[in-house]
Amino acid sequence: MNYSQTLEYLFNSLPMFQRQGKAAYKANLDNTHALDKHFGHPHHRFKSIHIAGTNGKGSVSHMLASVLQKAGYKTGLYTSPHLKDFRERIKINGIEIPKVYVTDFVKNNKVFFEKLKPSFFEITVAMAFQYFADENVYVAVIETGMGGRLDSTNIINPLLSVITNISKDHTQFLGDTFEKIAGEKAGIIKKSTPIVIGESQKETKQVFLNKAKELNAPLYFADETFRIDYALQTIDEKQSFNVYKANDLLYPDLKIDLLGLYQKKNLITSLQAIDILKAKFNIDKEDIYQGLSNIQGNTGLKGRWQIIGHNPRIVCDTGHNEAGIREVLNQIKNTPYRKLYMVIGVVNDKNIDTILSLLPKDAEYVFTRASIPRALNEKELAHKAEKFELKGISTSNVREALEIAKSKAEATDMIFVGGSTFVVADII
Repeated sequence: MNYSQTLEYLFNSLPMFQRQGKAAYKANLDNTHALDKHFGHPHHRFKSIHIAGTNGKGSVSHMLASVLQKAGYKTGLYTSPHLKDFRERIKINGIEIPKVYVTDFVKNNKVFFEKLKPSFFEITVAMAFQYFADENVYVAVIETGMGGRLDSTNIINPLLSVITNISKDHTQFLGDTFEKIAGEKAGIIKKSTPIVIGESQKETKQVFLNKAKELNAPLYFADETFRIDYALQTIDEKQSFNVYKANDLLYPDLKIDLLGLYQKKNLITSLQAIDILKAKFNIDKEDIYQGLSNIQGNTGLKGRWQIIGHNPRIVCDTGHNEAGIREVLNQIKNTPYRKLYMVIGVVNDKNIDTILSLLPKDAEYVFTRASIPRALNEKELAHKAEKFELKGISTSNVREALEIAKSKAEATDMIFVGGSTFVVADII
């Protein structure tokens, strides 16, 4: 098997949630434990930090990995989904897993896989853990998939667990209330292990308090300790913050190279996590400043309010649920432009009406469809959008959709591309 044949096997022979949705979901950890046993429990051979949450967990994972790298630690990073190449999911110090490792891992274990019949995600997690162990990483930052309690990553015993926030997403699996979703995410809390909650929310706070008390886990609400009053955008296209701990200015002029206004919440979460990790790692202030100012360069993070064109300004963002879309729209509102064009596509198992109801009626739309089976047909999306007075045209190809928007837009206009992680993947 070569690399392309290996990807064909991973993407098309195994149940894959990103492509198929519910049919690929496993409501237990049986296969994960079987894989872990088969590979000799590789996650025991490195320290780990576990990140869950509805939104922001990818950004927080990359922030922490970047700081740990800058502090001199060999750092693994496991995230999902990928945008362009499968290997984005598994990195060490920002370098993607080699193609030959992916190919050999599948080829050497294919007989076992075909007997066990694991999902794409289960195999990918096993691959990440084995790779990190083989390469002797000191610490790995591990992002959950959609949930927590039943997520394949949830066999690790981390030094620290982080839950960024809770909003409604994947409700068919995680529950239809904030409390139920928080209960699933709280499944990553481990006995006597510190847990950071990024946002204290009245609907979920007690869920976390109860779980932490049950497991004797020290609990920290980041937004009750750290505070940021405002953000400034610098001439080198970074954001600058004054960050307070209690009433003390702890991090003056702290820059990050991620431009989304919503990153303020993720930064606070990350700084609370770093505060706790200092007891286990030698992290100084310079590591924090340098690590956070070059997250994209250190870890390869993409798709978070990423500017991909100028005159007109073209921005893409992977925000795809109600809370994520609200954050994106708030950013758009704070961006100057003459006219707004929206290139939008969604997957078919989201609460589409809720998302459409939030979108601006004064924008001109190009409805499209990402190149995965779960993507909603662009004509059906356009039809649903009419109910919400959203007007435009439709095309089945994301790149073509962007070209249509570019042909209409003038230099002072803005084009936004998003609605789904997979629309962004098709355009980057």
